[in-house]
Amino acid sequence: MLKRFYPKEYLDSVYQIDFHALYEKGVRGVLFDVDNTLVPHGAPADNRAKELFANLMELGFQTCLISNNQLERVKSFADSVGAAYIEDAHKPSVKGFERGMKKMGCNKENTVFVGDQLFTDIYGANRAGIPTILVKPIHPKEEIQIVLKRYLERGVLFFYKRQRH
Repeated sequence: MLKRFYPKEYLDSVYQIDFHALYEKGVRGVLFDVDNTLVPHGAPADNRAKELFANLMELGFQTCLISNNQLERVKSFADSVGAAYIEDAHKPSVKGFERGMKKMGCNKENTVFVGDQLFTDIYGANRAGIPTILVKPIHPKEEIQIVLKRYLERGVLFFYKRQRH
């Protein structure tokens, strides 16, 4: 039952992902969550995020941000990094992930999703059939509803890590 929340990979940071290796394996599209995945919650795109997206474009990747945030937040971030975007995605609904793949011209066989939350990001992408990479949240300061979910995530991650070793 818990496996529906398990990521394919679990890393400390989005900035540790070997995108060269993913490209060599045939991945052409990367869907990203924004807050606490790429930057701290509510922060604008920083130089590290801009550099990451420039490198992804140079490698030949299509990118799209999938966020439950509203248009103003997501569009400004997407414009700063040069990515497509889906705002108010209602994750874990599959529709936002499908719309993101369509915008990139990709499908579930050549797309990966990167996010920091199990119950919205990873669960939704898993339901859409997209391989997932869970990253640790960038910053501990989060909204109360996310803080409460983090307690539940710890239990799921305990079993995930136990199964992996």
